[in-house]
Amino acid sequence: RIGQETSLLKHKGAKNVEISAKMPTHKEAITLVLNALVDKDHGVIKSMDEIVAVGHRVLHSGEDFKDSVKVTPETLAKIESNIDLGPLHMPANIMGIKACMEVMPSAPQVAVFDTTFHSTMPQYAYMYAIPYEDYKKYKVRKYGFHGTSHLFIAGETARLMGKKDFKMVSCHLGNGASLCAIVNGKCIDTTMGFTPLDGIEMGTRC
Repeated sequence: RIGQETSLLKHKGAKNVEISAKMPTHKEAITLVLNALVDKDHGVIKSMDEIVAVGHRVLHSGEDFKDSVKVTPETLAKIESNIDLGPLHMPANIMGIKACMEVMPSAPQVAVFDTTFHSTMPQYAYMYAIPYEDYKKYKVRKYGFHGTSHLFIAGETARLMGKKDFKMVSCHLGNGASLCAIVNGKCIDTTMGFTPLDGIEMGTRC
């Protein structure tokens, strides 16, 4: 509830506590989280030095990244250039990154994208039947989402089966839902396209 009067931090550490405080921006919110982590009564670590890196789930990589990346001024600028591809999620993702950079300047920040697992799709799978100039100008193509979930499922399936060379369909089902066709651990197609409206029925998106 960042920015609302009813903002609340629920912390489960040495003991469970609820912290009510004003959180007008992500900076105040992440500061409260960090203070809770090192609190002498209910914290879980002794000092901030124990945090060696911070990972951020970021919605969209566009076509700029094929894997997770360390956040630098250059990579952050590219992430910001893809806000139009995810206008609901991307601004909050970026605010979280910047807040952590400000309050933890010595800890490396890493962006983990929801789309990069699908970057191995062949062109015939991700292109739409639209004028090619619209794809180039507006970046309209199938990107696929839930990539961190499909990546995990593919890895666990390979581990449990004891082999990597097989074909599978991964199902991420819930209020957001997508299927992913995977060959030898790599995505070759997925149901969710340019937006969540493309693909299978979902709990909260028709």
